[in-house]
Amino acid sequence: MSLPVMLFAAGFGTRMRPLTDRMPKPMIRVGGRPLVDYAVDLAQAIDPPAIVANLHYRPDELRTHLTRRGVQTITETPEILDTGGGLRNAVPLLGSGPVITLNSDAIWSGPNPLNILLQAWDPAKMDALLLCIPKPNARGTSSNGDFTSDEAGRLTRGPGDIYSGAQIINPDLLATVSEAAFSLNRVWDDIQARKRLYSVQYNGTWCDVGHPDGIPIAEDLLDQANV
Repeated sequence: MSLPVMLFAAGFGTRMRPLTDRMPKPMIRVGGRPLVDYAVDLAQAIDPPAIVANLHYRPDELRTHLTRRGVQTITETPEILDTGGGLRNAVPLLGSGPVITLNSDAIWSGPNPLNILLQAWDPAKMDALLLCIPKPNARGTSSNGDFTSDEAGRLTRGPGDIYSGAQIINPDLLATVSEAAFSLNRVWDDIQARKRLYSVQYNGTWCDVGHPDGIPIAEDLLDQANV
């Protein structure tokens, strides 16, 4: 079984300035390649029915690059829609049913994180399954963690594991939000209240490449062992 993949690539890359003054963050080169290529590789490896990326900031170069790699794109204009609004806007291209979403600003070392999600996904009890990183396995971040989980894997907010930027979610739940632009955090809170927000841990190494200092750390990780 595979699922469609949504790549989040529309952000302004504020933490990456000054590099993003002249290009979108997904096109910044890491290990000699555009950063977004690593996310595309992970998505294509699971042979999904569709891969879609949302664009907004400096979209032209990114659109050309992703189209060459077989990724469908949808440009958010005139306003950026945030993660929740961006996913809902892309549903017509993704199709019905659960969707994998993946941030395009991380480097992974270990098994394909999307396979980990697919193996753990149980739609009978889950509306969202977040892939989380134990703090010892995280690089390039000073985060104290985003979530804690109980013995069953159900999530609550609080210091603990770090959200990796990869998940499976039921996009039908996005229809309950009236605003055009909104964060998936809002939907997660609703799912958590219904006790249907779960996590699975990643046992490899993950690096946040959302800021310039993360680039050499990520390149060192690539030199050691890429996915």
